[in-house]
Amino acid sequence: MADQQEFHPGVSLAGAVDLEALKHQVKAEPGQAGGAPAAGGYVIDTTENTFQAMVQTSATFPILLLLWVPTDDRLFPMARALGDAVNKLNGQIQLSRIDIASSPSIAQAFQVQGAPALFALIGGRPMPILEGLPSDEELKQITDQVLPKLIQAAQQAGVTGTAPYSGDPAADGAAGSGAGAAPAEQIPPEHAEAHQLAQAGDYAGAAVAYEKVLESDPNDKIAARERAKALLLARSADADVREVRAAAAAHPDDVDAQLAVADVDMIGGQIADAFDRLLDYLAAGHTDELEPVRKRLLEYFLIPDPADERLKRARRRLATLMY
Repeated sequence: MADQQEFHPGVSLAGAVDLEALKHQVKAEPGQAGGAPAAGGYVIDTTENTFQAMVQTSATFPILLLLWVPTDDRLFPMARALGDAVNKLNGQIQLSRIDIASSPSIAQAFQVQGAPALFALIGGRPMPILEGLPSDEELKQITDQVLPKLIQAAQQAGVTGTAPYSGDPAADGAAGSGAGAAPAEQIPPEHAEAHQLAQAGDYAGAAVAYEKVLESDPNDKIAARERAKALLLARSADADVREVRAAAAAHPDDVDAQLAVADVDMIGGQIADAFDRLLDYLAAGHTDELEPVRKRLLEYFLIPDPADERLKRARRRLATLMY
């Protein structure tokens, strides 16, 4: 694994996609039969619009970056092996896949000339692992030896959070084996505008659009959840995690500092930490700040699964503190 280096974003990329990939191009979407493995579990797909937010979360948990072309079938076994290995680690590390054909500026930022390329990202700092297709032996070394070392290096750097779980990767079905894949979650027509805005990185606009949906149907739980996510990302997706945490530590009585660091925790998947931080703040006697903290917690409560035990505990504790 190469030495750690500073990250310097680039501007453009020319000729990054191997022309040989045209011979191996498939039309199936990821998760469909004959297509690439779908994202899910602790595997996410990152675009130019969500790249900076992803970099910020690497201050909370380590990230393995796969720069690839999801229509090139030569890369499918590698993507599947990495995804399987990461998902077995239960959130100790996240796999972020970046399509360099549709996000060429990211490829330029990492100074790669083609796919695949693999990097680790810890605290916003990239470490190159390989460029080019690995042999079976090299791939096994990455999954069996390199990943545990990356987690250990992150822990030594104080990056000890857990990546958020983003859905069942089994929805990929038997992609590539000829079996039918499970259908992707359908976006309700009334959510289409808000969903598109969120996908484009306009989280503030998405929150407004979801608010309009809720005006028509106040019982739309999906819209309420997605609006809460959009508000969270609109506030803090581009926050400097280290600065936010330092400010919260330096100003433990400042409600805005505590709300900001709770946002960082939520984005990083540290849900219990976010809940406990704000509840502890109230328990410490900051009753004059009850309303903004209560409002933020109620927003957070919309995001996890309703059966989540962390949510149930936080609800009970908030009720106790309020009354």
